[in-house]
Amino acid sequence: MAAITTSPGHHDEADPNVSYLETKKGLMSWLVTLDHKRIGVMYLISVTLAFFLGGVFALLVRAELFTQGKTLMDADTYNRMFSLHGVVMVFLFIIPSIPAAMGNIILPIQLGTKDVAFPRLNLLSFYIYVFGACFGVYSMINGGVDTGWTFYTPYSSSDPAHGGVGSPSAVIPMTLAAFIMGFSSILTGVNFIATVHKMRAPGLTWRRLTLFSWALYATSIIQVLATPVLAITLLLLTMERFLGLGIFDPKLGGDPVLFQHFFWFYSHPAVYIMIVPGMGVVSEIIATFSRREPVGYMAIAASSLGLALLGFLVWGHHLFVAGMSEYATMVFSALTFLVAIPSGVKVFNWVATLYKGSISLQSPMLWGLSFVFLFTIGGLTGLFLGMLAVDVHLHDTYFVVAHFHYVMVGGTVMGFVGGLHYWWPKFTGKLYDEGWARVGWFFVFIGFNVTFLSQFIMGSRGMPRRYYDYLPQFEKFHQVSTIGSWILGFGFIVLAIMFARSLLGGKPASRNPWGSAALEWMTPSPPPLYNFAKDPVLTRGQYDYHLATDDELYEGYDDPLFPKKGEGKAHA
Repeated sequence: MAAITTSPGHHDEADPNVSYLETKKGLMSWLVTLDHKRIGVMYLISVTLAFFLGGVFALLVRAELFTQGKTLMDADTYNRMFSLHGVVMVFLFIIPSIPAAMGNIILPIQLGTKDVAFPRLNLLSFYIYVFGACFGVYSMINGGVDTGWTFYTPYSSSDPAHGGVGSPSAVIPMTLAAFIMGFSSILTGVNFIATVHKMRAPGLTWRRLTLFSWALYATSIIQVLATPVLAITLLLLTMERFLGLGIFDPKLGGDPVLFQHFFWFYSHPAVYIMIVPGMGVVSEIIATFSRREPVGYMAIAASSLGLALLGFLVWGHHLFVAGMSEYATMVFSALTFLVAIPSGVKVFNWVATLYKGSISLQSPMLWGLSFVFLFTIGGLTGLFLGMLAVDVHLHDTYFVVAHFHYVMVGGTVMGFVGGLHYWWPKFTGKLYDEGWARVGWFFVFIGFNVTFLSQFIMGSRGMPRRYYDYLPQFEKFHQVSTIGSWILGFGFIVLAIMFARSLLGGKPASRNPWGSAALEWMTPSPPPLYNFAKDPVLTRGQYDYHLATDDELYEGYDDPLFPKKGEGKAHA
């Protein structure tokens, strides 16, 4: 039985033979659009620009650390560079990257609906993001911040202009940027929750949702519940810096550890805002390129919700050396080990899905497998930091930096780029050069590991993070790490050129170039304005390859590594 039948309802307002890219022309048609796909593309452009800006800051930091002492910049400029790298990457790129960009483009199509539940709210959330980013740019123009991306008090909350002894940098504009962008995150979460609950196509039960949809649903819950805590915290910081209130500054009767509790109560759940959507992307990629239903579908879906819940309970492991009671540290340590279980469930089921699957190693699959490998390293090294006796020695060293990047870059960024490869033909209608995609992946994968494996060694030997200078015995490790960052940067440049060439002259993409059974591949590439010519009705699951027809799976499918049904050899 076919996956999709059509209901009597249809969309008279738009020609189903005209893609969303061609329905209206001109810049203004994009700026005032209510189409979720166009809004997602605008998000994608914005977060990609933020990613490359944050990458430039990272390369400058690594270049400065190539030798001892001053290499390119003085210590104050160095402090601002690594702070801007963290702020831009976390608040402008990683948090909105997959949910706001790919989620907006793909989620309504996977649900079989023509748009999100609140299209105007969707557009508003994008402009709130842009408005917040403008404050961030203003802060950069005025010297940036030197507080680190965590804005730890009292250094960030004590203003020399008002008689304080804290940071002289543009802290208030940058905290306002994060504060404003938080509202964009909240509105996106509310919109996605309502969309998943109320906008699913007939026949699309909860057990037929894609795992990417489950991941976005869990992420949206975190966004709605956790982000207000950050907003209040940054507002209090701004008020203390501007008005001299005694909230976090001990000189004024405040408590700086209170800020750390507030900040990490948001920022550890925010780790799952960053990583859970990437897990959803990888679930889609592995299912498609293994040609089988994910093993333990409901376990993977439930583990996303489990991460959303448990993520709120482990913030204290960031404060093991901040003076917590020994009983509280033991509880947070135990909870930290507990939160590893849902992630382990996902990795186990991904590997089980690969086992005896008909694996096709095309470029999206390379990114998906890289995610599994690198995220596993990041997760296992996190267990070291959750151990009280070990964290005392590793806290605030390069071991923490390497662990964080193996989770955020090895996880979220790999998932983001993998999703970009996977859904690129769908939302652009263009194919990219598979050979250059593999070259870009190779340099990124090698460069990333060269950059951060050496940092694990440095951290385990006591090299503190964020230091401008270092002892002679660490120089060779810093040089290896810096060379790795250059390789990593080159890989991303290759990918940027490849995608640009695809946009300008790529071959047209077929409806289903990967041979997937999921709903988003049952509509043209790129989709029409309302996604489907007629309202879809699902009669099978989105991973039921054994129930999908040849037309659904193989229309336009071209993979020399995997033969069509009934054929004895691979087709060209």
